[in-house]
Amino acid sequence: MNHHLNFDFTVNKENHSITVKREFDAELPLVWDAYTKSEILDQWWAPKPWKARTKSMDFTDGGHWHYAMVGPEGQEHWARAVYINILTQKKFTGLDAFSDADGNIDLSLPQSVWEVKFTDQGQSTRVDIHITFDDLAQLEATIQMGFKEGLAMAMEGLDELLRKLKTNKIHA
Repeated sequence: MNHHLNFDFTVNKENHSITVKREFDAELPLVWDAYTKSEILDQWWAPKPWKARTKSMDFTDGGHWHYAMVGPEGQEHWARAVYINILTQKKFTGLDAFSDADGNIDLSLPQSVWEVKFTDQGQSTRVDIHITFDDLAQLEATIQMGFKEGLAMAMEGLDELLRKLKTNKIHA
C-alpha cells in the first residue's frame, strides 16, 4: 500500500454512521469503473482470500448489484445493493443489504444506505463513503463482523489492481 494515500475510517454512534475517506493513485475514470463495473468489482471487492462473484448487475437508478462473497473453501455470503441515484463520475447512492442466492433481503442482518462520492485530484482520486444505518444495533453489528478490517483489505486489493490496470493501459 502507498502510505502517502489518505485513509480515514470514522464511526459516529450518535448518527448511526460510518464515514470512510480513501485516496487512490489513479485517475477518476479508472476508479469510477472499479466501483461500478462488475468485471472489475469482482477482482477486488472481497478481502483476500475471499473473492467477489457477481450474479447480476444493472448500474442504473433503480438497478441493483447482486453478488456473493466466496470463501476459500467455497462458502458463500450473498448481498444485494439497490442503486437509488447515480451521477456519473461524481457519486452514487444505494441501499446495501445481505441477501440469499435469489436476491431476497435478509431482514435479520444489518442494512445500510451508502453514498459514495468521487473527487478528481488529477493523478489521484479521493473516494468518500458515508454509510448510514437505521439504528445503533445495526451499526455495531456491522463493526463486530469485521467491516473496517475487511474494507481496508479490499481497498488494498484495489490499490494492487489499479496499478496493474494502469500498467496495462500504458502498454496497450
